[in-house]
Amino acid sequence: MNEQIRAREVRLVGPEGEQVGIVPLERALQLAADVDLDLVEVAPMARPPVCKLMDFGKFKYESALKAREARRNQQQTVIKEMKLRPKIDPHDYETKKGHVVRFLKAGDKVKVTIMFRGREQSRPELGYRLLRRLESEITELGYVESAPKQDGRNMIMVLAPHRAVKASAVAATASRGGPRERTAEDSVAATEPAAATESVAAGESAAAGETGATADTSGQ
Repeated sequence: MNEQIRAREVRLVGPEGEQVGIVPLERALQLAADVDLDLVEVAPMARPPVCKLMDFGKFKYESALKAREARRNQQQTVIKEMKLRPKIDPHDYETKKGHVVRFLKAGDKVKVTIMFRGREQSRPELGYRLLRRLESEITELGYVESAPKQDGRNMIMVLAPHRAVKASAVAATASRGGPRERTAEDSVAATEPAAATESVAAGESAAAGETGATADTSGQ
């Protein structure tokens, strides 16, 4: 910047972005002094280097403000998790679908997991059918980012909000002056870089004859 520039000549850009042309360094420094601005090297690798006339102090201040505003409006990527059983009760299904809808409206992705037990593992089509049903019922809010796939005893599908839905959620968060406050039902576990996972466990009863099943009600 200014006298620290070592090139003999520079390609000069005016304070309003106008092209002045290639001028000797001494001439560029004089022009900067005449208008009480700094001569800032903006493209040092160019031949000749590109310099611009600007108020460097004001430029740094405005850049800091923009960076602060960007951090304030930045929304952490959150992945919620909803766990279902392939033979889920209709009432439980509607409750859990309501959670999925709420998560999508908040701009979050949702990892939907179908948990198979015992002989259910031989009927993967039950889980696939349930996931496709859920997909068809939330199409106005989101889409399938990751298609259903078998993962051991589970079948997983990832839903993501539409761009317009996410934009509305970000705008609502910004209008409240920061990230939305998490509620008691938002159990977040930071298991992935730059992402958090919330597990809302299945609340339906275990199949008759099976013992040791536990209802996780963190999302209800």
